[in-house]
Amino acid sequence: MYDLYFECFNGISGDMTVASLLDLGVPTDKLLDTLHELQIDDEFDIKVSKVNKVGVLATDFDVIVNNTNVSERNIDDVFEILNRLSDESVKELSKKIFMINADALSKAHKVDIKEVTFHEKGAIDSMIDIVSASFCINYLNVKNIYFSTLYDGSGYTKTRKGLLKVPVPAVINITNDYNIPIKITDNIGEQITPTGASIVAAVRDGNVKEKFIVKKIGIGAGKKYNDRPSVLRAMLIENDN
Repeated sequence: MYDLYFECFNGISGDMTVASLLDLGVPTDKLLDTLHELQIDDEFDIKVSKVNKVGVLATDFDVIVNNTNVSERNIDDVFEILNRLSDESVKELSKKIFMINADALSKAHKVDIKEVTFHEKGAIDSMIDIVSASFCINYLNVKNIYFSTLYDGSGYTKTRKGLLKVPVPAVINITNDYNIPIKITDNIGEQITPTGASIVAAVRDGNVKEKFIVKKIGIGAGKKYNDRPSVLRAMLIENDN
């Protein structure tokens, strides 16, 4: 049984995580079967493709939100949908990640977690990314999951609530609460999303061993930057004792 190691020098987000794991070999058709269980097929479409990120070939995972009558959801609404999942391991990990995300947002906005609402696109994006990441991680059945230091950008990012300083408050809350090391770079803009940080917090098993053998690599594309390879590398590794 292998370990899983994420190299996060370009940050981490939900879609980058899923893309890297699909590139690592998780079958897309089985993932789509799991997403179908959520019973919200009319609210989104999935596009998985190969893209060139400044010379690096990577898999891109894109959630396309359709126009629906759903304006926003809270944590109870989200959990009602997640309860439709048949695999208990995927369901519980999805809830764990979403709860970490919601808790960080509640602290950032100084409201009770029950008052945290996710607008239409944000709720669907987060749900699909989180369920997809949970399915992929469960499918790989690895022993331990490690992450490098998370690299974030600087400056400001635009949100529904206005400009936020990068790293955004929710990310700071998660990395602080779960002792996740981050490094601030001169890159302008957000590289670590709250969803990405929540995934790390939920599954991280500590620091990677100093020496290891890489058995397989998956590369997931990010949506930022056109002047550098914005990618997340996921590796199946074994210890080199």
